[in-house]
Amino acid sequence: MSARADPAAVADEQRRAERLRRTVDVACAVLRQGDLTRAEGEAVVALAREQALALFPGKGDVFDLVLGPRFRRVLDEFCPAPSARVLTFRRR
Repeated sequence: MSARADPAAVADEQRRAERLRRTVDVACAVLRQGDLTRAEGEAVVALAREQALALFPGKGDVFDLVLGPRFRRVLDEFCPAPSARVLTFRRR
């Protein structure tokens, strides 16, 4: 007896995974192009996390583990924290 996955369940999983991928891609694009403050950027990430949890309930730890580092890198690059200082170079 072989254990076969229900085709409808597999199709649903693929649909939800594709929607999550699009959600994350759009959120990252907004962070890169939006000229947002750090608080606004973090709100975008929080919304993406909420949408991910709506698609995959109970998987918040997976979101934090897999997508958290990606969002952190984008936030650090495009929405720096207010305490992050950039040193200026003086011309002589």
